[in-house]
Amino acid sequence: MKQIFNFCAGPAMLPKPVMEQAQQEFLNWNDTGCSVMELSHRGPEFMALAAKAEQDLRDILNIPDNYKVLFCHGGGRGQFSAVPQNLLTKTGKADYVVTGSWSKSAVAEAKNYGEIRVIEPVVDVIGKKQVLPASEWGISEGADYVHYCPNETVDGIEIFEIPETGNVPLVADMSSTILSRPIDVSKFGLIYAGAQKNIGPSGLTIVIVRDDLLGRAMKSVPGIFNYQTLADNDSMYNTPPTYAWYLASMVFSWLKELGGLEQMAKKNRTKADFLYQYIEQSGFYESRVSEQNRSMMNVPFYLKDESLNSEFLAQAKDAGLLALKGHRSVGGMRASIYNAMPLEGVEALVAFMQQFAETHNQ
Repeated sequence: MKQIFNFCAGPAMLPKPVMEQAQQEFLNWNDTGCSVMELSHRGPEFMALAAKAEQDLRDILNIPDNYKVLFCHGGGRGQFSAVPQNLLTKTGKADYVVTGSWSKSAVAEAKNYGEIRVIEPVVDVIGKKQVLPASEWGISEGADYVHYCPNETVDGIEIFEIPETGNVPLVADMSSTILSRPIDVSKFGLIYAGAQKNIGPSGLTIVIVRDDLLGRAMKSVPGIFNYQTLADNDSMYNTPPTYAWYLASMVFSWLKELGGLEQMAKKNRTKADFLYQYIEQSGFYESRVSEQNRSMMNVPFYLKDESLNSEFLAQAKDAGLLALKGHRSVGGMRASIYNAMPLEGVEALVAFMQQFAETHNQ
């Protein structure tokens, strides 16, 4: 079978060693004689797995003791609703920074629960998208929180600085950037992330919330989205997605074995730089994001002759390079190169892109 590299934006590829271990343990996990997905989430075996997974994640991200780690249902879109229902309860006002498709979707949901002030810091600089420095965003002083998305999966825009918000809690949708590089968790009031990029399979969502933000929820919030309820019940208020939790636990172990996020960031920067540098010098492809805001995880690019798009995608698939079609809202191509994507995959993509360009430049 030829080598396959999956560039899907999510659900994304998982680390091969994790998948191989899961395969070996599928029918008999931890000598129980059962699959882990068949065991009670309240049994001692799974409770031990859950505790280790949380501690490993705390170690990887250096999460302070005054933060709860919650393993939730509902994905990122579930948190678009859960965040305002839990936090938009003092002034009823929040700032939302819109830098792309996902932060725009978060605004649409949050408007159901309070007064949302939209900040739009993306500007066009000679045909490329660029995000203004956070110091120019004009963040409100009296908001219940400020929400932003550090990495826009669709648009390929990443914000590497952490905004200073003073006493206003900072909330971040890190679905497509978490675990790709070190972050200072103490700068945030709340971080949430769908699992299906760098954590595990879809169906699991991680929430990291500072203790002082618990107990503020609207009375109408469902129990499974109430952060205080989830914290009080160790994320097991109802049956959690146990198999996704198990796979996430193995991804955390894999990251620790690799040397943590400092090492992961170096690998990710190498991959991204290699791809962006080829795009820039090719003359055949282009990036439409300014260099300072180019995502390390999601690399949109465009053929300058877009009539060749279908042919490019067909030949890429034949070459074992999958899921390169850009999101329908922005077109073009997109290579998602999350933690599990090896450098060899990016090298194979660049080699194909170069060959395709040479063929069509004749």
